[in-house]
Amino acid sequence: MIEYKIKPADRFSLGLNELWQYKELFYFFTWRDIKVKYKQTFLGFAWVILQPLIMMLLFSYFFGSKLNVPSEGIPYPVFVFSGLLLWNIFSSGLATAGNSMVTHANIIKKIYFPRLVIPISSVLVALFDFLISMILYVVILLYFSFFINPLFFIGALLIAILITVFTTLGAGCLFSAMNVKYRDFRYVIPFLIQSLLFITPVIYPISIIENVAVKTVLSLNPLAGAISLLRSCILQQSPDWTLVGVSFISSVLILIGGISYFKKTESYFADIA
Repeated sequence: MIEYKIKPADRFSLGLNELWQYKELFYFFTWRDIKVKYKQTFLGFAWVILQPLIMMLLFSYFFGSKLNVPSEGIPYPVFVFSGLLLWNIFSSGLATAGNSMVTHANIIKKIYFPRLVIPISSVLVALFDFLISMILYVVILLYFSFFINPLFFIGALLIAILITVFTTLGAGCLFSAMNVKYRDFRYVIPFLIQSLLFITPVIYPISIIENVAVKTVLSLNPLAGAISLLRSCILQQSPDWTLVGVSFISSVLILIGGISYFKKTESYFADIA
């Protein structure tokens, strides 16, 4: 005789076994969101390259050329695009994941599946855009005659992506859960993303901050270490491993906190989504 024990889901667990059973949904939600994102657009997937390219040109003109913002000895377009690569994963992933539970409310109310599939798929869409943007990044590096150590670059890039994804997924899970109950967060998320751009070293190096207290606060931003690590490959110098370590720990804490809150509140998503 088989006995089944019914108990609350562990909110500190990702539920990897259950996620694996529903692995087809990752493809379904991710590919559907990608098609919806670029549906009925004249340029289609070209926007994945045009958006960071236009931002790079604007930042290079205003901050690099007119305001002479330092770029650690490398051409400002390369400097700023290195930051935009990772920033776009975070901004796009957080914006989509933060609203994902409300956007998919009809599906949530009809059938059961692991709710974590939805915010994770939103982050996967951002990673898809990142992979296409990497092509442009390589072209920019070749244009400015940068020859980097491929092994160091790949290793650093993977760590930087991991930090960025942990941060994005953790924050995305947190805001997606809060957005279900408090719809104010649909307005908070875009404002938060715009504000975080200026406290993330995307358009400026963290080295220009002289105030120790301010630099410490900025160092707690996980993206600071991720961007610094990626730029160190271009500079061909050893990265600030202390900064990278702090960023990695911060990203893990954000991931744990976000998933913990998501798992704690997911039981009522179908009732109020």
